[in-house]
Amino acid sequence: MLAAIRSAALRGIEAYEILVEVDAAAGLPQWTLVGLPIGAVKESRERVGAAIVNSGFTLPPRRITVNLAPADVRKEGTSFDLPIALGILVATGQLPPDAVAGRLYAGELGLDGQLRSIRGALSIARHAAAIGVAEIVIPPANVAEASRVSSVRVAAPCSLRVLADELREGGLALSAAPAGGRAARSEVLDLADVVGQETAKRALEVAAAGAHNLVMVGPPGAGKTMLARRLPGILPELTEDESLEVVAIHSVAGTLTSEAITSSIRPFRAPHHSISSAGLIGGGSSPRPGEVSLAHNGVLFLDEMLEFPRSVLDGLRQPMEDGRVVISRVASSVRFPAKFTLVGATNPCPCGRLGDPAGVCTCSVADVERYAGRMSGPLADRIDMHVTVGADEHSEITAETGCESSASTRLRVAAARERQLTRFANTRGVTCNAHANGRWIDTNGGIDSDSRSMLHAAATSLSLSARGYHRVLKVARTIADLDESATVCGAHVAEALRFRPIVRSP
Repeated sequence: MLAAIRSAALRGIEAYEILVEVDAAAGLPQWTLVGLPIGAVKESRERVGAAIVNSGFTLPPRRITVNLAPADVRKEGTSFDLPIALGILVATGQLPPDAVAGRLYAGELGLDGQLRSIRGALSIARHAAAIGVAEIVIPPANVAEASRVSSVRVAAPCSLRVLADELREGGLALSAAPAGGRAARSEVLDLADVVGQETAKRALEVAAAGAHNLVMVGPPGAGKTMLARRLPGILPELTEDESLEVVAIHSVAGTLTSEAITSSIRPFRAPHHSISSAGLIGGGSSPRPGEVSLAHNGVLFLDEMLEFPRSVLDGLRQPMEDGRVVISRVASSVRFPAKFTLVGATNPCPCGRLGDPAGVCTCSVADVERYAGRMSGPLADRIDMHVTVGADEHSEITAETGCESSASTRLRVAAARERQLTRFANTRGVTCNAHANGRWIDTNGGIDSDSRSMLHAAATSLSLSARGYHRVLKVARTIADLDESATVCGAHVAEALRFRPIVRSP
């Protein structure tokens, strides 16, 4: 007898349909699994066999053939356990064929028949909605993320036995999404905790308003990390579409937490400088998203940025430019979104005391140049803003003066973002100045003649590349948005030029 169960697999953060075909024929008892299974899929025989027996079913001595169609695409993961088990039950006459029709099934089975969580449940639910499948069956642990797709009904039985009983009775008990509160802003670090550093705070506000990349340079203890970790608190909340993208990426990566499923706070990722290129950009034999994709729609913070290997840092150039990562393998290419705001923090020299009035730098000129050269010129050219963070005087640290909170700064940032949404309403995929085409901003950004002359003169004197010219222009446009100005004037360009990083030769 032949059975066919609908399931799904992942390619990047998107799902595509898999048809699990099971044939239980007379002959010597054996299992054959075809359709290019790899890794955990090959091991499903042991899990599924034990789960079927321990759930009270029989496993007849048949020649069982399982085909995962399309057969020319490699399959990985544990989500095929459930459809394979159901296919065997149908093929051996223990479940009626019509009982499993019209649904999509995905789930890992324990040896006792319990359903365990899988990666990519949200992507599977979105795929089901796209192909017109109204109901999916997944493990209980994945209900919260799959329920974000309101057009798909979700059933989440706790075990294979419970699922089979419900299928025989003609209907499944639907699961409601568990109640979960949105992450409170009070849990986010407040900018009011940072005393002094007004220039750095202003740079942080401009970076948040336009999604501009930022590097902070200063001695140890100046507050660079403290400032960077408060950036999520002044960013606007995720939109519904952005939130779904974030949840889908983290689910595929296996890093999704229950709090993140309903959180409106933008991601903040801070990898250690010992990370590999594959860990930062993504990759592996079965490609997984890296830190740049986990920071999608949020912030990627590189503390001690110049301690990262130069080859790893240079891997950021393409994602920063394109907003996505393409990982190519012999069989296929996988795309992961990677539209993030890069924030870097670094010391000015190996000892960290260059330019610090409270300390003495012990580095030679060659040491300083060699240290600065760890960031290539092309990467530096892609960073919009560069700010020096000096050590505060003790009197400033102990002063009892009120500092502006993240909430009030966030209001200005949100207002500036709204102006940008209006400006780019007819430009697909662009919501912030940093992501816009530089030539478009030059033509349609409201640049007055004096500002244009100032920018041309600065481009000549500072030897700005075409990319550098447009990035200064974008920062100036963001500063004008914060000032509620429809026109970019000279003061906006002058402030943007203050933040222009020093471009070094590669």
